[in-house]
Amino acid sequence: MEARTHPDGTTLYVDRTEPERGSKAPFLAVYRTEDGERRWGFFCTNCETFDNAVDAMGRIQCNQCRNFHKAEEWDAAHE
Repeated sequence: MEARTHPDGTTLYVDRTEPERGSKAPFLAVYRTEDGERRWGFFCTNCETFDNAVDAMGRIQCNQCRNFHKAEEWDAAHE
């Protein structure tokens, strides 16, 4: 895993083996620990930020560049 520093100074670990397809570039899984035990969120490879939003359906959206990952499975009742 690749160690990266969050803007608040925290070291986070980006896993390039777990990409999620985005509309502009992939999102990568991010962990708080190097062993991958504590999931933290996602890293947008388009603008290289940790500033992403994830909802209960599994959609991911970058708050900086608007890169977007659609949910794998969805139900029209959630729309």
